[in-house]
Amino acid sequence: MARRNRNNPLALAVLMCLAERPMHPYEIATTLRRRHKDESVKLNYGSLYSVVCSLERRGLIVAHDTERHGRLPERTVYRPTAAGRLEAHEWLAEILSVPLKEYPAFEAALSFLPGMAPDDAIALLEQRASRLEVALAQARAGREMLEERGLPRLLLVESEFENELRAAELAFVRRLLDDISSGSLDGYDWWQAIHRGDGSPVPAPFDEAHWLAANGNAA
Repeated sequence: MARRNRNNPLALAVLMCLAERPMHPYEIATTLRRRHKDESVKLNYGSLYSVVCSLERRGLIVAHDTERHGRLPERTVYRPTAAGRLEAHEWLAEILSVPLKEYPAFEAALSFLPGMAPDDAIALLEQRASRLEVALAQARAGREMLEERGLPRLLLVESEFENELRAAELAFVRRLLDDISSGSLDGYDWWQAIHRGDGSPVPAPFDEAHWLAANGNAA
């Protein structure tokens, strides 16, 4: 039984490509790039070959044949084993069905928003909103181009999801900007005070110890 190691989406991408037909690593990379899957899965040739070697060691893929074109070096063509097909199916099923807690950098930055002065936060969030608008416009143009080339929606759903997330993020950033700019964000006065003072401690706008105790989280 192959030991599970489901931390690298590139390994899943390799298994999915090989589930279509036997391929050599260069063909896998070409297929992923041609379908723009490298926008969803981090891809470079060094890591790809490492992943292929790892999958082979784990018994999830095996050498199927070798190919040589002209003066190019001989290339090994791989196919999935029965265990590899099962692993790919179970891995994909797990990702599709089970929401996981992820830790996006922007979410982390928002959790420490008081560390930035309100005016600076406004300027930076406006920059983010502008960049999101540009990214959405570029994504729309790119999708239209791919659709004109006949690529079916089935192979574009991940970019559709990404753009939905971008649009939702942009809407959130705009609302947050409005609340900060108007001073209506709850806790704004304390936030402003800690950046307007001389560095002396400013009491938090709530009793943290009392809140923790009330919520059953006291140390």
